[in-house]
Amino acid sequence: MSVAAEQFVQRAVTFAQSHPELLAATLVSLIVLVGGGYVLHQFARPAGVRFASVLAEHEHVSILTHPNPDPDAMAAAMGVASLAEQVDTEAVIQFPGQIRHQENRAFRNVLEVDLEPIDRVDDLQSWAVILVDHNEPRGFSDSERLTPLAVVDHHPGEGRGEVFTDVRTEYGACSSVIAEYFEDLDATPVPPDVHESEVDSAYVVPSKVATGLFFGILTDTNRLTSGPDPADFDASSYLSAGVDENLLDRIANPQVSAETLEIKATAIRERKVEGAFAISDVGDVSNVDAIPQAVDELILLEGITAAIVYGTRDGVLYLSGRSRDDRVHMGRVLDAALDDIPGGDGGGHTRMGGGQISLDEEEFVWPGRRTGLVDRLWRALEGDL
Repeated sequence: MSVAAEQFVQRAVTFAQSHPELLAATLVSLIVLVGGGYVLHQFARPAGVRFASVLAEHEHVSILTHPNPDPDAMAAAMGVASLAEQVDTEAVIQFPGQIRHQENRAFRNVLEVDLEPIDRVDDLQSWAVILVDHNEPRGFSDSERLTPLAVVDHHPGEGRGEVFTDVRTEYGACSSVIAEYFEDLDATPVPPDVHESEVDSAYVVPSKVATGLFFGILTDTNRLTSGPDPADFDASSYLSAGVDENLLDRIANPQVSAETLEIKATAIRERKVEGAFAISDVGDVSNVDAIPQAVDELILLEGITAAIVYGTRDGVLYLSGRSRDDRVHMGRVLDAALDDIPGGDGGGHTRMGGGQISLDEEEFVWPGRRTGLVDRLWRALEGDL
């Protein structure tokens, strides 16, 4: 070190010793600047890059769907599992409830989705849990004990992940969010006639995953006609190169059971109509997934702009609603109608919603309370609740 440099260092040390408060302030400022820069750098990265880095920090993760998962939930889980695999993280997809709807069963079987059922929180394969297509654990015993590592969703709610939360309520499907993650990583959708090893890309969207995500978007937006966001169209376009049209056709056109057709017919035959609104009771059913399918048919009737169908199974009353009326936000309608009913819970989006009531509640005796429930539904549709 030169003499001049030594003299500078000695003067700096002397100054710091005589002004310790300035030294402390300078050090704090440097720490804040460095730390702030790091935080800004972290959050400036695209969401997909941040999500992939979260996955990469764990050896194992459990990907959890909502109860009785639909194509959007299963597709989102497939996408997360694929991303996890590509960052060398083992992943298992798990779900509470059952998969009964013929379209859901076809989706699982045709795309060979590996899902494991759970009944209680201890059935989870890992405590590093990623919630997809919902933001609060539910549908299994002791679900309140679970604090998820990450949440990726498009439904309204207060649930958050410990490390990562991405809830985009403006999006029509959770699959669109996952597709955007792949795009953030510059992943290449793999065409159905090309093997993944032939694609020169750090990340890929396997054809079955692309097909699943594409169909997930279609189902949750009613073929991009009900409440889609521009992001849903962008995601569909991005995924299209990897879609297997043969598999897509097999998923979209499964055989329908005789019971489902009968429930649809019952919903139409038993409908009560007031103005442009319809409500129908389909009675006791063995397949609750037929209820939303029935309301999908009811809303298509000429002159009907909002419809609700309800039925019972195993001590639970299930409700499903659809709206193509700008005056009727179906999620809010069902939330308001069931809000003060013991054991009742409802919600959803502008165009579609669902709810259920436990019939085991002593304060809600069914079918004696049917008239009161239907009155609340009419009032909610009219905006009086």
